[in-house]
Amino acid sequence: MTTLAGKTIFITGSTRGIGKAIALRAAADGANIAILGKTAQPHPKLSGTVFTAAEEIEAAGGKALPCVTDVREEDQIAAAVQRTVEAFGQIDILVNNASAIFLAGTADTSAKRFDLMHSVNVRATFLASQLCLPHLAKAANPHILNLSPPLNMEAKWFAPHVAYTMSKFGMSMCVLGMAEEFRERGIAVNALWPKTVIATAAVQNLLGGDEVIRHSRQPTIVADAAHAILTRNSRTCTGNFFVDEEVLAEEGMANLDGYAVSPGEGLMPDFFL
Repeated sequence: MTTLAGKTIFITGSTRGIGKAIALRAAADGANIAILGKTAQPHPKLSGTVFTAAEEIEAAGGKALPCVTDVREEDQIAAAVQRTVEAFGQIDILVNNASAIFLAGTADTSAKRFDLMHSVNVRATFLASQLCLPHLAKAANPHILNLSPPLNMEAKWFAPHVAYTMSKFGMSMCVLGMAEEFRERGIAVNALWPKTVIATAAVQNLLGGDEVIRHSRQPTIVADAAHAILTRNSRTCTGNFFVDEEVLAEEGMANLDGYAVSPGEGLMPDFFL
């Protein structure tokens, strides 16, 4: 299977950045996309709302269902699942992309920040997977894809920002456990992580601004890698911790220069690799 035409994809955090890029790539195939995000009104620092993302997805060839959703709230995720099934009849794919980031040491991470990262990163991933499960179980080629890193249990990845690392590795532990739990049901569960920094609003606003963006790749590289994973056989492609450029190499793409924000500039590696 090389297309997502007619598939229904439920994507958390798909208003902008990597989530929206994954949605747009699927829309080009003619997929149905449930767009989950908190942004209903334009934000002063962040571009896009669930409604503008929906317009872009429709323009790209897909069908869109904008769902204003705070993924910290179980009932809001459940409502979005219900709306998606009512609109499209089914959920074939779940992409757990929503993420909160705060890069600080133990002394500088408040309980509020800790709770935010664990609520959005781990808890929402677990709940979305749980709530989509009855529908995924009926799908022909069901996939769950978490945007989370390989489980690289080295102290250097914990020491600078232990709370953030715990929360992202929590998403990856969902992959580790659920892939085995759902194996007999034919539901694939995989992780995907970028090899380099990706040009997103979080990078622009939190991780170093324009200078870091210059050494980044476009979100489309992650979207193309996600597309490759989500079109693979769910019974044989599960329990993997994929890295975007390695996935594309498997697809026969050797030259990735076109994904660079500033071709010719050196690329900055992402965390955890």
